[in-house]
Amino acid sequence: MMIHYWLVLLAIAVAIAFLADKWRQPYPTLLVIAGLLLGLLPIPALHEIKMYVASDQVFQTAVILIFLSALIGDAALKLHFQELRESKRPILLLSLLGTLLTFIFIAALSYYLIGLSLQKALVFGALMAATDPVSVLSIFKSMGLNKKLSVIVEGESLANDGVAVVLFKIAVVTTMLSLSSVMDGSWQFVKVIIGGIAIGVAGGYVASRITSRIDNYLVEIGLSIVLFYGAFELAEAFHFSGVISVVFAGLLLGTYGKNIGMSDLTHEKMDSFWETIAFLANALIFLMVGLEISNIDFTDKWLEIGGSILIVLVSRFIAVYVSLLLEPGNSCRMEAYHRLGRSEGLAVHRSYSKHIASLRRA
Repeated sequence: MMIHYWLVLLAIAVAIAFLADKWRQPYPTLLVIAGLLLGLLPIPALHEIKMYVASDQVFQTAVILIFLSALIGDAALKLHFQELRESKRPILLLSLLGTLLTFIFIAALSYYLIGLSLQKALVFGALMAATDPVSVLSIFKSMGLNKKLSVIVEGESLANDGVAVVLFKIAVVTTMLSLSSVMDGSWQFVKVIIGGIAIGVAGGYVASRITSRIDNYLVEIGLSIVLFYGAFELAEAFHFSGVISVVFAGLLLGTYGKNIGMSDLTHEKMDSFWETIAFLANALIFLMVGLEISNIDFTDKWLEIGGSILIVLVSRFIAVYVSLLLEPGNSCRMEAYHRLGRSEGLAVHRSYSKHIASLRRA
């Protein structure tokens, strides 16, 4: 029966994505809206599916264990060290300093203005510190904007996801701020990042060497699946960052692996495979977010939600511009402008979807 549920969700998601393409609109936005409408409308045929998707276990399992590694692996596989190296300064500033500042601002404002407890404020800040680039990149593509700008946005999103995951892990065990908790948190931060990088690089190198001895794109694609999901699971087993591990595994396979052993056919087939998987994963995730939102009672929480959205927008705005002050040049001002648009559009989606977890646990 569960297969039946997923097939129905997938059919709806693909149909909506098709309409979005026809209307030249970012498909994530329409999927969230469609999911919300489907959840609110009394459709007897979809009742069981909505109840199934709304369960915490299904939602978290689908997003974290099934979709996350595929999405990160696809993005990392298509980036190249040379492109990242050319834009390394704005990427590092935005992903490290920008994410950290966003986390601090959101947590502080949520604590003092909304009245969340310290731990809830820290968790909320960590959840909202990273933004999703899917809608932005689709808009960039439709507008034919500079390739370098897309690289910066996507490169930063890969890194800030890992940083945000680390901050979240620290936040969930922090009930009070003290020197010892800050020191312990800093050590955990360094440990999970270094461990994730080590596992990702090792896995990517081994997979790259194996691909150099194989000339069968089916086997090599299968190996990439094992690499991404295996790197994530191995890193998490040692309490490192699975996200960062997949990022570096994908980067290594996408550059070193492709250079030393992949044929043009394998290169093309692998990119097409992961692009398809990433599209389906994104489509299902955004539709599920809409369905999940519809199952939350917002009756007495509108002020809290509205305040949290405003806090996220303001915090992201300040964090991005402060971070980019350290990067001189016109390209950074352009980046700041588009990042502002990214914050205004996507932070609303993320604020609703990520806030679900807080509301359900409140």
